[in-house]
Amino acid sequence: MNTEIMQTNFQGMKLTSRGKVRDIYALDSHLLIVATDRISAFDVIMPNPVPGKGEVLTSMSAFWFERMGDILPNHMVSINPDEYPEVCAPYRELLCGRSMLVKKAKPLPVECIVRGYLSGSGWKDYCEGKPVSGITLQAGLKESSKLPEILFTPSTKAADGEHDLPINRTEMVNLIGRELTEGIIRASLSIYERAAGIADRAGIIIADTKMEFGLLDGKLILIDELLTPDSSRFWPKDDYEAGRPQKSFDKQFLRDYLLSIRWNQKPPAPELPEEIIVKTGEKYREALNRLVR
Repeated sequence: MNTEIMQTNFQGMKLTSRGKVRDIYALDSHLLIVATDRISAFDVIMPNPVPGKGEVLTSMSAFWFERMGDILPNHMVSINPDEYPEVCAPYRELLCGRSMLVKKAKPLPVECIVRGYLSGSGWKDYCEGKPVSGITLQAGLKESSKLPEILFTPSTKAADGEHDLPINRTEMVNLIGRELTEGIIRASLSIYERAAGIADRAGIIIADTKMEFGLLDGKLILIDELLTPDSSRFWPKDDYEAGRPQKSFDKQFLRDYLLSIRWNQKPPAPELPEEIIVKTGEKYREALNRLVR
């Protein structure tokens, strides 16, 4: 894997945005998405990178995009720098493994979360007697319970440093219209169901995942990343037991550490111990190795 990359600054290329993890450059009708080794938790970027993380995210997104194309098209063009525009050539070595050339689409202002198990904010709302994104669940469920049916639970798409807010389907319709809402729900549930089956055979439970969608020439497509340890909860199937938190192959390990030191979840984030950095990277690579290799 390449050496760790916390940030990129490519001369001769227009940087359009720098997110929690990705640096995005405009290339005429395309975008170049570079997955750095930055990691965030509770919507705050940590001061330490996780070496190789960007390469894991890129490989995993490419893996899933290729397997979901018949359900819904996506924005991926290539992950091979030799196929990128000439302006990228001086940075080929750095781009190799951690970048993706994509079609430029218009992002839709919603985060699309699919839940197969009760965990995270869904479990928190359930414990407080609240509906989960407007959906009232049956009584008697435990933490990490498999849900009676797969849930689609959208949220707003907040600016960096701010928190996404849950919305219900009616509010989603008000934001983007009924036709797009229904198309997104159908695609999201179909993608989750297929991915859950693939992951199950690899010994992984996908508890939940977040997807993003955009419009290209007026048509709905998948954008951003897909089914990565940054956007999903991956649990080892052989250790699963309802009624408790689960071991994971995602950044829940980092979140648990930050909760244990009682960080207030506001910038600046604390320096991470080497052990936490190393173990987080190992969990990401374990997910990739089980699913892709």
